[in-house]
Amino acid sequence: MDDAPAGHPGDHPHPGDHAHPGALGVRARLAHLLRPHSHDAAAAVDAAMEASAAGIRALWVSLAALALTALLQAAVVAVSGSVALLGDTLHNAADALTAVPLGVAFAIGRRAPTRRYTYGFGRAEDLAGVVIVLLIAASSALAAYEAAGRLAHPRRVTDLVAVALAALIGFTGNELVARYRIAVGRSIGSAALVADGLHARTDGFTSLAVLLGVGGVALGWSWADPAVGLLITVAILAVLRQAARDIYRRLMDAVDPALVDEAERVLRATPGVLDVGAVRLRWLGHQLRAECEVIVDGAASAIAAHQVAVAAEHNLLHALPRLAAALVHADPRSHHGTDYHALLAPHRTAPGS
Repeated sequence: MDDAPAGHPGDHPHPGDHAHPGALGVRARLAHLLRPHSHDAAAAVDAAMEASAAGIRALWVSLAALALTALLQAAVVAVSGSVALLGDTLHNAADALTAVPLGVAFAIGRRAPTRRYTYGFGRAEDLAGVVIVLLIAASSALAAYEAAGRLAHPRRVTDLVAVALAALIGFTGNELVARYRIAVGRSIGSAALVADGLHARTDGFTSLAVLLGVGGVALGWSWADPAVGLLITVAILAVLRQAARDIYRRLMDAVDPALVDEAERVLRATPGVLDVGAVRLRWLGHQLRAECEVIVDGAASAIAAHQVAVAAEHNLLHALPRLAAALVHADPRSHHGTDYHALLAPHRTAPGS
């Protein structure tokens, strides 16, 4: 039977001239006018460009914020000679630099698909996420090393008030950047940008470690700073585990099972769909793609079956967030209940077929 891929030209009327299944209410009509069909290739490209632009803007804003934070802390380091604050300053500077691989990934992801990379370059974001996870791991290892070194060789910290203020600046700057990156990353569906936001949050924890350590030193506890540093290392490892899990799942084409459930519900609700077969979803950068099978009446004409597939595709594109393209395959079922897709499956998978 017919496949209904997103953006296939000439097969059926496109936005503005194809019939919707069922009557549209006023609210639905307004939504239809304001929300362009995702299977329009130009609309899908525009959405991807807007998402990438939002990601790049988030990187530039966070880069500027962290650079300013590092500069303010560096001024205090020059006055106080605090080694702990120096480490935190370098950590913040390194976190600002993580924007570089992610910015490159966003720029690459905006390139059009080629005959070699037919799905485009969205996976560059996931590769950048791997780099960010490695940076988080390096940060945790460095924090543990510095804490252990301070336990073995305590160092005197001067100008505690200035160091404490600089630590608060470091925490505040990193937390604001973390929230901004995570919010934008989730809004555009970028796991890499979310991971980068979590990395910024780990740097905020490091700044808090400096603050708590300063408090301990003020009380005469020379071991307080390195002890708290070790505790913060554990917190950083917890964040590392979460970020690594998210990136691993994205690389393995994992999606939220709730999205699959919603896709199946939308397909079954489409007029003319008798049942739903395989439903496959995958992320490419911050865009989703879908490949689905629906069962239709075997007595229906090829044109009618194609129209059902088109309607199912249309409903999916409007129901699932971040879904940029869908491919819906219609398989016939006879009036006797025979599923021709099941009969043809062995022939489809046989070697040389």
